[in-house]
Order: sequence, then C-alpha cells, then structure tokens
Amino acid sequence: MNNWAEYVGYLASAFVVGSFLLKQIKMIRMINLLGCICFVIYGIYSGMLWPIIIPNAVLALVQIYHLIKND
Repeated sequence: MNNWAEYVGYLASAFVVGSFLLKQIKMIRMINLLGCICFVIYGIYSGMLWPIIIPNAVLALVQIYHLIKND
C-alpha cells in the first residue's frame, strides 16, 4: 500500500463502521459525514470512481442537511 489515497479509503471505512457503534444521532451523522468526505476524496484520487463518489457525495449532503436542520 504505497498510495496515500488507499489510506484515505481505509480511514473512510473506519469512520463509516465507527458511526454504527455510536448511539447519539448527531455524533453518528458527524462521523458518517467524515467517512463520506473521505470516500469522495478516495474516489477522486483513485481515478474518478463515480460509483463511490456519487453516493457518498449525496450522503454527505444528507448528513449536512440533517445536522443543520436539527441544530
């Protein structure tokens, strides 16, 4: 593993899995948002992987919407 984008991908996976371990919805959304952002970065720097970029960008927007709406 010599590509930094791979590390971002693993970090994204850790954030998404970690978000399922939490109970507070606001913290779940924040951690999941970080995972989505990392997955978008990973998808872009790994050769424009649209099946990774599109759903994670949409999910990031959903998380942002709910974080703003609920505060």
